[in-house]
Order: sequence, then structure tokens, then C-alpha cells
Amino acid sequence: MTDTVNTPEASGPQHCGLVAVIGAPNAGKSTLVNQMVGQKVAIVSAKAQTTRARLMGIALHETPKAHTQMILTDTPGIFEPKRRLDRAMVAAAWEGTSEADAILLVVDSRKKRRDYLDGILASLKDRGERKILVLNKVDETPKEPLLIAAEALTAALPFDEVFFVSALTGDGVAELKAHLAGLMPAGPWHFPEDQVSDASCEITREQLYRQLHDELPYDAAVRPESYTQRGDGSVEIHQQIVITRDSQKAIVLGAKGARIKAIGEAARKELANILGQKVHLFIHVKVDERWADSQEIYQEIGLDWVK
Repeated sequence: MTDTVNTPEASGPQHCGLVAVIGAPNAGKSTLVNQMVGQKVAIVSAKAQTTRARLMGIALHETPKAHTQMILTDTPGIFEPKRRLDRAMVAAAWEGTSEADAILLVVDSRKKRRDYLDGILASLKDRGERKILVLNKVDETPKEPLLIAAEALTAALPFDEVFFVSALTGDGVAELKAHLAGLMPAGPWHFPEDQVSDASCEITREQLYRQLHDELPYDAAVRPESYTQRGDGSVEIHQQIVITRDSQKAIVLGAKGARIKAIGEAARKELANILGQKVHLFIHVKVDERWADSQEIYQEIGLDWVK
């Protein structure tokens, strides 16, 4: 978290707090964060376990009585870890809940079996943070199964509140956001009013997987190298795509560099839209067979080293 920022645009009492968003893979956590922020800040993919780091979205909510900034930690999906990378992702998810003013457990309401949530519910039981159940994808779920799911989950864990939302359509999200804002403690904002995220590498990583689909497995990372504000008001960003095999390099580069150029151009446009300024994005590719065992790379992409 950065130093506190006094924002003159937000006249009146300021409130600021941390909201941890947890849940199983593909529950819709990233989509929910994007909806609450009001624009895209978190990576969204059809593949599970897409979010690797503790991404932040910064949502604002204003009423005549308070100007509230909510720092949303969009944690990796919690699942049964097998590899070191998996263990780091799960550890990041739980660390993302520490000292939160509220924890949102996002659940895919379409799923009839919920035993995969047993471990998450058990881990939440003894935590003191305010716990809110968010049943997502209600636009695809009949009312009766939805109520049965809510009853079963609240019986397993006494949540403080339950919300029914569709992160995709936005239904119910405004009510959830307003409620969360009311839970945030009084205090100065931690980020400037126009900052919505710190996740520039994730935007590039999303484009990497969106454009390559099944051609590139999930053993790839995007490392930050530099982020420099230029005197003309634009920003210069340098990033490195790390892959595990030489054969993958040709896939990422494409014929005469066409694929990496397309990835970079799409990421640059999206970053410019998010940041509200011109972006100069420079990307290069590095082969490192053992990057998933590199403590330095884990730290750079926002994960803790888990043995």
C-alpha cells in the first residue's frame, strides 16, 4: 500500500479500506472487481487460475456524507495446490485477506456441488474480518436453487451478509458496492483519485493468452522492467515475457515478429485507456527453463516464495 494521499477533489469526510475478494477459480472474482471499479483492471479469462498476483482495483463511492475509496484485492482462486507456483498462488490468496475490512467470498451459484468450498469455509470460520457471501452468476441460476445454495452456505458459516449478483451484467453490484463503502473506516485515501489499478503486466499477460489460446501453456510470466513517466505526460513501460522452452519463443514472436507486435499493440491500447494517458510499451521475450523456481521472478510478479 502506498503512502496516504490527500485528494482535494474529494471534499468532505474521507473513508478508505481494504476489501479482499476470494473464491474458487472461475467464480467471477475478476469480473466483479472490474464492475465495482467501473472499468477493466483485473485479468479475465475462460481458463481457470488466471489471476496470479494480488491485483488491486480501486473503487470510489460518494455520498453526501462520505467520499470512500475501496482497495480491492483480487486474489488468485483458491484450489488444491500441487506445484510450487500453485502453492504460491494459494498463499497469495490468503495473504490478500489479511487485515481486510471485509472479505467477499464469491461463489458460482450455478454449481450444485459445493464440497470444493469446504476448505475455504473452514479457513474462514475463525477469522475476525467481516465476511460477506456473494452468490454470483444469478442471471444463469433459477431462484429456488439460488436460495437453497444461500441457505446451505450460511448454515456452514455464519456470514454477516449475503448478496446475489451477476458480475457480468452488473445486477446487484451497485448495492454490494454501496454496502461495502459503508463498512470502510474513516481515514485518508491511499491512492490518487484517478488511479484504478497497478496491474500493467497482467494486461499484457491477458493478451498473451487471449491471442495464443491453447498454443501456450500457463508456465509463462510477464515481468515488469521499468515504468517511467515522460515529460510530455506519457508513460514508458518495459516488460519481459518469460517462457520455459525455445519452441515457445517462435509461437510468441510469430512470423517476422507479427504476434508479439499484435500482443503489444492490444496491451498498449488497453493500458492507455485504463491509465488515461499515452503509453509507450516495449516487450521482449526471454527463455528460462527454470523461471517457475526463481524466487526473484515470484517477487516481481507479486507472489511470495513458497517452498
